Amino acid sequence: MTSNNDDNNSIDPTNSPSTPMMTSTGESVDWIISDRLIPYPDAMVFMENRIAAIAKGEANECVWLLEHPPLYTAGTSANPADLVAPDRFDVFTTGRGGQYTYHGPGQRIAYVMLDLKRRRQDIRLFVESLEAWIINTLAEHNIKGERRKDRVGVWVARPEKGTDVEDKIAAIGIRVRKWVTFHGISLNIEPDLDHYSGIVPCGIAKHGVTSFVDLGYPVAMPDVDMTLREEFEQLFGPTVR
Repeated sequence: MTSNNDDNNSIDPTNSPSTPMMTSTGESVDWIISDRLIPYPDAMVFMENRIAAIAKGEANECVWLLEHPPLYTAGTSANPADLVAPDRFDVFTTGRGGQYTYHGPGQRIAYVMLDLKRRRQDIRLFVESLEAWIINTLAEHNIKGERRKDRVGVWVARPEKGTDVEDKIAAIGIRVRKWVTFHGISLNIEPDLDHYSGIVPCGIAKHGVTSFVDLGYPVAMPDVDMTLREEFEQLFGPTVR
């Protein structure tokens, strides 16, 4: 599972807006883009501080787009046997759900810090909305991303490689505290896919990983960022830089 919830509150399906993850007030989400590689510990400190302020009503919700230097992260369900090359890159234990994943240059990370009390207190719906956000973004760049019932994330069929072959293009790993979300998604634009060989990505050995470039769609990161923002607003509401 790719989500952790620090709250024991029951999900309230009532009073949801017409688009499930929109706020009822139309408040704008801060949209932040970093143009340098952000060390993983620095990102964790920022998120912890920001979600605490959001929960107190002292800060706007936030989406932060960034890239990390090459590293591996271990989610709460990580199997130590899936860390194939422990000395290859720094490995960080993280509180998000899921297993081992890779982050590095050429991969767009989007850390999503939203207050579900202002939206809808439904974690499954939130994850499905993140998947829809990725799938809609890919579609705008002529890539068909798909869900799988037994696997969280977004997948691309690779018939040129063989029957039933598919690769993962985007991962999702979240945590929720006091109904404020953090961590988020990673979308492969042009990362070094060989860097994934140091882990069993998300604990799934049967399938591989891919990217925009690997699929034959070389797209500049700013162009993907623009699409991500447009598609996010369709599902979650307005943003402000």
